[in-house]
Amino acid sequence: MIVLLHNENKVIRVYNTEGLNAIEISTHLSIIRVLYDLAETFPNNVLVWSHISHEKAINFHKIENTIVLKNEMCSFSTVPYLPDAIGYVDQSPFISVNRKVKYPTWVMSSQIGAIHASQMIKFKTIVEDNDFGYALNSIAKLGMPRGLFCYSEPGLFINDTNIINQRASIGTLFKFVKQHYKIQWIFFLFLTYLWYEKRIKIIGLIMSLFYSHRYFQEVIEPVPNSNGSLQIEKPSMDVVIPTIGRKKFLYDVLQDLRHQTVLPNRVIIIEQNPLEDSNSELDYLTTETWPFIIDHTFTHQAGACNARNIAINKVTSDWLFFADDDIRIEKGFVESVFYNLKKYNANACVLSCLLEGQIQTYTEFHQTSIFGSGCSVVKTNFAKKVDFDEKLEFGFGEDYLYGLELRNNGANVVYFPSPAIIHLKASIGGFRTKYVQPWENEKIQPKPSPTIMYVNLKYKTVTQLLGSKALLFLKMFARTELSKKVTLYKQFNLRWKASKSWAKKL
Repeated sequence: MIVLLHNENKVIRVYNTEGLNAIEISTHLSIIRVLYDLAETFPNNVLVWSHISHEKAINFHKIENTIVLKNEMCSFSTVPYLPDAIGYVDQSPFISVNRKVKYPTWVMSSQIGAIHASQMIKFKTIVEDNDFGYALNSIAKLGMPRGLFCYSEPGLFINDTNIINQRASIGTLFKFVKQHYKIQWIFFLFLTYLWYEKRIKIIGLIMSLFYSHRYFQEVIEPVPNSNGSLQIEKPSMDVVIPTIGRKKFLYDVLQDLRHQTVLPNRVIIIEQNPLEDSNSELDYLTTETWPFIIDHTFTHQAGACNARNIAINKVTSDWLFFADDDIRIEKGFVESVFYNLKKYNANACVLSCLLEGQIQTYTEFHQTSIFGSGCSVVKTNFAKKVDFDEKLEFGFGEDYLYGLELRNNGANVVYFPSPAIIHLKASIGGFRTKYVQPWENEKIQPKPSPTIMYVNLKYKTVTQLLGSKALLFLKMFARTELSKKVTLYKQFNLRWKASKSWAKKL
């Protein structure tokens, strides 16, 4: 490893951990320029940066175990570089970082971190900021959607509490938003500062207009780092399928699983029918012979959250495939999933799930902010740490919340564009009667849905919650008839308040 020690303003010392040999550098260059030069000189090494005050606290063993693939980047600080107001414009789970676990995020720190030299050099012509913290956040923000895996890793320090928290100015925040988001977001940021903080940030807004948007088009592929080691997992998988009234569609799913080149160990089916005198209609589970164990549970209690929780407790394999009862998969699906899980060193993935004839738009493997309860594979030891929240039964957001809680427990959720799943969206089956939420007959209808508000209150930062409120209002304002716009703000606040009230009751 090549280690760069700095004091935020300039490089103090550089050395090679092999032999602890000092490396000569150009003292007039910025920290980021020195890192680029080191990347060109030592293209097969991991580059480590650290504030000089942490020199004795660098955990090289943890860095080696983190940068297992050459497409990985990590850092750590107790306080983020960018102001909390970044939450006004960014609603992703990458902002609200759990600093107690290895957490996927583009929010980087100059205090300590590491990246492989082969990836660092790719940003040389795009990111050239003298502000080292800004440059690191820019690299991660640009690279993450293209396959650079970025983490906050608390283990980078060995018993070090002397963390210096470098924070960017509000003007720098406007610059960052202009260079990494669509241009409308700097105006939205200006509006939210005015709306919520009664602060007019006109200088930050105007100055940001002079900066060009940054683009990074290269797809970053995972390559094993020679100093790291990929864990070889035994390819065993259980499939979890909640179902209700889709006998034929479920049969087709089982046929697809029957013909896999790598068979699942068990298929756990939770069949629901709320009618009191009803019985299972899935006769083929016992009349036919299957090349895997079928674990079938019939229940009168309807609800996908409850069904999946029952199934999770039954899982015994290394991996769990959350599947819907109306999907189709190709013959090599399971084998391809295992190949990619190993290749990307992932412990959870969300698979491309398309309707018949739908054109795929997301084609790169990357750390994702989404999670689908019918198209995801999760390592069992992570899946068993989390339940589907039954307070959200028959509502919205239960799968998104499950993904948030996976990340909060240290899981890295990666989007796999292949192998793809075809989702038939079966028109038959489902619930026989519409579930009526307790707020549906209220005079003031909550907005957004209380189940969505419930998720937001649990995991969004304060500024993210306020940003989502402002964005929702603006969308409603744009759709409202001119004659009703005058009273919209008052009505909106009442509906937002009602949503928070119901969410807290949940």
